[in-house]
Amino acid sequence: MVTLFKMFDQISLFIVNLTLTFSFHLTSIFVINMKVTYCTDVDRSVVLSNFEKRGWVHVGPDDDWNFYWAGIQTCRSLFSIDSGYRMHDNQMINHFPNHYELSRKDMLVKNIKRYRRELEREGSPLAKRLDGKYLYLDFIPVTFVLPADYNLFVEEYRKVGPSTWIMKPVGKSQGTGIFLINKLSKLKKWSREGKNFNTSAIKESYVISKYIDNPLLIDGKKFDLRLYVLVTSFRPLKAYLFKSGFCRFCTVKYNTSVGEIENLLIHLTNVSLQKQGDEYNSIHGGKLSIQNLRLFLESTRGKTVTEALFDNIVWLIVHSLKSVSYIMSNDRHCFECYGYDIIIDDNLKPWLIEVNASPSLTSTTVNDRILKYKLIDNMLSVVLPPSGIPDVRWNKCPSREAMGNFELLIDEELAAKDKSGPSIKIDQKERLKRKT
Repeated sequence: MVTLFKMFDQISLFIVNLTLTFSFHLTSIFVINMKVTYCTDVDRSVVLSNFEKRGWVHVGPDDDWNFYWAGIQTCRSLFSIDSGYRMHDNQMINHFPNHYELSRKDMLVKNIKRYRRELEREGSPLAKRLDGKYLYLDFIPVTFVLPADYNLFVEEYRKVGPSTWIMKPVGKSQGTGIFLINKLSKLKKWSREGKNFNTSAIKESYVISKYIDNPLLIDGKKFDLRLYVLVTSFRPLKAYLFKSGFCRFCTVKYNTSVGEIENLLIHLTNVSLQKQGDEYNSIHGGKLSIQNLRLFLESTRGKTVTEALFDNIVWLIVHSLKSVSYIMSNDRHCFECYGYDIIIDDNLKPWLIEVNASPSLTSTTVNDRILKYKLIDNMLSVVLPPSGIPDVRWNKCPSREAMGNFELLIDEELAAKDKSGPSIKIDQKERLKRKT
């Protein structure tokens, strides 16, 4: 009888092993043969060509899709309560539900200010001040939101004396609606012409920021940096910097004279605006690679200060992300590539100007197309598991090879697992030591 039971046990074990083996191979065959389906409402060749290269199949928004490259309005609709849409484990989308906490000009300022106040309440050395200014978190220009902060702005304007300020509508891009003022009377006149700050009828908010009037110039022209930052998670924070960013130049030499305050070709670097100028060069598109900027600065300013500048840029990116990490809806189906716009002043201090949730993927030159194609290609390699099939159960830890031209900025999960290893590109203690 015992022998009979042993025989039944062996048969049962054989059946279990056979079932598990069959199940494993069936799953493997399914993964190998599965065609990734994608949906998009963005007609950009650098995006579509990357999908096609991977053999992905295009479907409509009402079909069963795995990957959705969506515009921000589509994303908001998809995540709205009214839509009732629920994503499954093999779906991904390229925006977080409330990405605007970082990318709307007014929300960016509010969140960074709140982040600094919270660090002060906690007694963090990061929030240390000297003569009223933050030592380590002073990376955004003095900014107010209008109409809400109008009285605070007037008080600040009168305190600092004659100065230039820049007005930007919070919900527009590509330089639309931006203008400069250097007299309070100009703002009051603009207000009377239809944007009365004393009424509740105003439909659009503006931010007004202290204009960086001492920008670093190359060949006498102002420029800013466009850097691409990929976030795969906000809690824990995981972010990557694309190493092939670029500078965007104005086509007209910088001039601070009062008579040129309305000449936006001098003051704004937006390509959509500069293309309208007579001096626009369609061959290079008014752009210079970050690598060439670094070489220029090393040869003119020295290697040490150049390295400090780029360390400071990483610092401001990381802390801008930390300022929103706890309020972002950290949906595991999401990732986001932000376009950071940064201006360097003539003291080699970087200033965060704004963050774009949908940085332009339009190619203006051959080099531009190559760069943006590689950006999308590397981005997909980072956000997708090794199988190439979207899966939210994956731990979002790409291999070094998969990162391509991205470099890790911060990984809080990695830091928690390995206390001795660096979790951030710049060690915080070293950063504070350098600053003091």
